[in-house]
Amino acid sequence: MKHRISALALIGLCLLIAQAVPASARPLRIVTSFPPSMIELYRTAFRAARPDIEVEFVQRKTTAAVALITGGERLDADLFWASAPDAFELLKLEGRLAPLAPRDTGTPPVVAGYPVNDPSGLYLGFALSGYGVVWNEAYLERHRLGVPQRWRDLTAPVYHGHVGLSSPSRSGTTHLMVEALLQSQGWDEGWAVWRQVGGNLATVTARSFGVAAGVSRGRFGVGITIDFLARPGGLDAGPVRFSFPDQKVFTPASIALLKDAVNREAANAFVDFLLSVPGQRLLLDPRIDRQPIRPEFYAEGATVGPNPFAQNDEAATWSFDAGRSAQRYELVNILFDELITFPLSDATDIWRTVYEVEAALLPTPHTEAAREVTRARALLRQMPFNEAEATRLAAGVKLVRVPRGLPAAPEQAALTGRIQRWAAANLAEARAAAETARRLLVEDGRLPALRAGRGAP
Repeated sequence: MKHRISALALIGLCLLIAQAVPASARPLRIVTSFPPSMIELYRTAFRAARPDIEVEFVQRKTTAAVALITGGERLDADLFWASAPDAFELLKLEGRLAPLAPRDTGTPPVVAGYPVNDPSGLYLGFALSGYGVVWNEAYLERHRLGVPQRWRDLTAPVYHGHVGLSSPSRSGTTHLMVEALLQSQGWDEGWAVWRQVGGNLATVTARSFGVAAGVSRGRFGVGITIDFLARPGGLDAGPVRFSFPDQKVFTPASIALLKDAVNREAANAFVDFLLSVPGQRLLLDPRIDRQPIRPEFYAEGATVGPNPFAQNDEAATWSFDAGRSAQRYELVNILFDELITFPLSDATDIWRTVYEVEAALLPTPHTEAAREVTRARALLRQMPFNEAEATRLAAGVKLVRVPRGLPAAPEQAALTGRIQRWAAANLAEARAAAETARRLLVEDGRLPALRAGRGAP
């Protein structure tokens, strides 16, 4: 009986202890898409500043992190820390964020046409990032290619097969660049540019850091990326250069308090440190190499590259709408993959034929061939629906990121199937027009006939 009473007493004591320990006894948990090198620097510095707070980082790609936070089995975490502003807007739309008071950093409300903090007070910017092109100096010299000065330069025939990009469905940073061009150029023209850039791609990399790695290894000569991913870790960075096109795009990387956070006091302490002068100075460490959000660092000359706080006039012609981006986030990903990523081989082959025919027509016109190649190019600029219908579809169909091997919901599967069928028909018609134009020039003696089993030279 003694042993029985002792056992019961022990169980009761354990229950009392469990009730006495608050839920916040677990470590501060931060979900982030940032690389381990950056995470460890902040872990060490924050531990030194606040040894009373234990931190646990959950490292995930942005798209995967958003899916975890919004999924049926929601991730138990306190803060979301990432680069892509539209991911924060998506979490805001899903009601997954809690108010976060701004800190006084001396930063103006808008930098280079982009709000630094969420106007609704649900996330705060802590660093600035610039989009540009990473290029391999030796590769460009070998292929006699110039460095692109504008985003539209990457649609030029000379870059066919020389460009690398990651898919926006696998990279939040790429998604933001795709969306920025759609907003600055307009839906129709923006997609026309992306479809032609897609026709010039050598590959679509599995991850965003694969772009700079591919350039470094000479797999392709030019890549579209963001400044902090332009230096491939562990690779020879010697031949790699990074530059900003004439139209500069700067966006804030941000941090947000999650609605279900249990360590709110510790979470706010981390945000305080992140936006403090010591926390901002960490961004200048070569292992992080990011642009601080505090203007004083630019006034001191502590940073390299263009000053985002001096770009306001240049960015005044357009302003990024993160809410609009979030509403159509997955639709843009689906469109990009079905029109560019998945049919990459077919699209690049068709564009090769278009370029070959257009070059052959320069010395002497050929009315029929010109008509057919113009029709092929026009088809390759089209989209399955305009922006108004895209907005209606994004609002009417619940679109989510579907893990590989799992089926999508019926409505999403139906929409994806519609896009797939349209893309297949569009590319088939464009191919027929381009090949008709080429055949006419072969018959006219201007182009050589293709050997069996080979594409256009």
